[in-house]
Amino acid sequence: MIKTILWDVDGTLLDFHAAQKAAIRSLFKDFSLCELSDEMIEHYSHINDIFWERLERNEISKQEVLVGRFEQFFEEIGVDKTIAAEFNDRYQLRLGDTIVYRDDSYEIVKSLKNKVKQYVVSNGTIVSQTKKLKMSGFDQLMDGIFLSEAIGIEKPNMGFFDAVFNELENKDPKEIMIVGDSLTSDIQGGINAGLVTCWYNPNRKEKPDKYQIDYIIDDLHEVYDLLDKNN
Repeated sequence: MIKTILWDVDGTLLDFHAAQKAAIRSLFKDFSLCELSDEMIEHYSHINDIFWERLERNEISKQEVLVGRFEQFFEEIGVDKTIAAEFNDRYQLRLGDTIVYRDDSYEIVKSLKNKVKQYVVSNGTIVSQTKKLKMSGFDQLMDGIFLSEAIGIEKPNMGFFDAVFNELENKDPKEIMIVGDSLTSDIQGGINAGLVTCWYNPNRKEKPDKYQIDYIIDDLHEVYDLLDKNN
């Protein structure tokens, strides 16, 4: 029986790429930087993914991710990289200005309130996630919010999930399902913690053999079927 859902935010409940694109475009105008093409944003996104994966492997700190990704991106496109820290500070706030729900995620979470316990589990910064959750209304629907920056440990590390377990009423990992789009963060973290894992895979990417995933969905509405199947 699934009694608790741990929801990832970026790329799962909310369309992170839409918010990222809008935030970067607006800040390039604010800083009077060069013309920003879609290809350049995709290049930044690739750099960003690499930095976050290095963080998940405990190779670098979160601050090195937040500033370093922009330093590398700016250097590669010919922008003064000394503005990276200030750019990131404003970027964290700007990310929360664009809210795009994935698959009616707000209505899904709302409909499940009081039926199962629901929590946010995110590696996003406190500044950006607090604003996103408030602007989206998820802060009022969730039973709790767990941010790695506040905990001091990132997903997929077991220490993050230990901190989550300490706060949950139901601590049986087989009754807790994590739903997220990241194999390296959400799914690997769920595997490490012995949780029921649900990979949100809207682009229908091929599943790597190394991950033992309980469920794969391409639409968040499928969570209803999983709950019915397990309850």
